[in-house]
Amino acid sequence: MEQVRLRPGMWVRGGSLEELSTMLFGYSVALRVHGVDEEFAFHPSSGPFASWLSREYGLPMALGWASAIERHLPDEPPLDTFFRLFDEFRQPLAGRVTGGKGTF
Repeated sequence: MEQVRLRPGMWVRGGSLEELSTMLFGYSVALRVHGVDEEFAFHPSSGPFASWLSREYGLPMALGWASAIERHLPDEPPLDTFFRLFDEFRQPLAGRVTGGKGTF
């Protein structure tokens, strides 16, 4: 995620959160296909990030977190909003032990 934050134009066309969501979903599929046991938080509508957004901000997840952010939090560029929320989401996770596994 930090690489996307540093060079969003390389990873996400036009700053679209739908593009980011699609890329992350592909990443999650690759994890499963290759048997990588890594926690993945960005399932479009039912993952930990989506659940957190729904709980903390009351955002509907029927169309996924990308659409919810773009439609209901339009006061700043979507990628900026996503990374602000991503940082907020990660804060309570900072003390969690992941058993040596990566967290995306």
